[in-house]
Amino acid sequence: MQTTFRTEQLSVYYGKYEAVKSIDLDFPEQSVTALIGPSGCGKSTFLRSLNRMNDEIVGSSIKGKIWIDGEDINDPGTDVIKLRQKIGMVWQRPNPFYKSIYENIAFGPKYHGIKNKKKLDEIVESSLQKAALWDEVKDRLKQSALSLSGGQQQRLCIARALSVNPHILLLDEPASALDPVSTAKVEELIIELKKELSIVIVTHNMQQAARISDHTAYFYLGTLIEYDETEKIFTNPSNPNTQEYISGRFG
Repeated sequence: MQTTFRTEQLSVYYGKYEAVKSIDLDFPEQSVTALIGPSGCGKSTFLRSLNRMNDEIVGSSIKGKIWIDGEDINDPGTDVIKLRQKIGMVWQRPNPFYKSIYENIAFGPKYHGIKNKKKLDEIVESSLQKAALWDEVKDRLKQSALSLSGGQQQRLCIARALSVNPHILLLDEPASALDPVSTAKVEELIIELKKELSIVIVTHNMQQAARISDHTAYFYLGTLIEYDETEKIFTNPSNPNTQEYISGRFG
């Protein structure tokens, strides 16, 4: 799977306020890119723009380009439903549907036209396997997804995103509401998933970014201050502002 994913002079506005300012950023294939920075620095706004979730916010607008496979996703002719099939997203808090575990996973494939029960069964099992959840839920697929623990619900939401075979997965602080054991499972899952996907994750947790990401982008006041391999960002950043943030002097 060859996927070229990058932004070019991307700015995001809420009304006249420029929340994200002219960002140029490349996302390598089969890797994890962490977006870090203090609250309100624009990293979640930037992440949401990558599959046009900001379209849902009244008054928001975008300038610049977001390229995937040679096409600009902000082109007016873009099929946003197909785009979000290609670029999946998982939010900060688990948000399973008020349906069974099985139906949570089968929902996306059904929506995209798959009706064959055997095929749906295969997708459900495969997605739950990829999310390291199958062994925990295989005997209760008909039970409500709300019966799962918080950590299991978040892995279910990841499985749901994987069920439509995305090329890219966006994660907005996916472990911030979880306990340490569940957080570790989600981190292990992310490391495993990057063998097949490009992953972009927003996190406030510096240790998490250092543990799981290959590249790190540091945002401050809507501007991309520094982007490099994670090891360099955390051991020898080029910008003093980056050094101050990762050392805990502010943010």
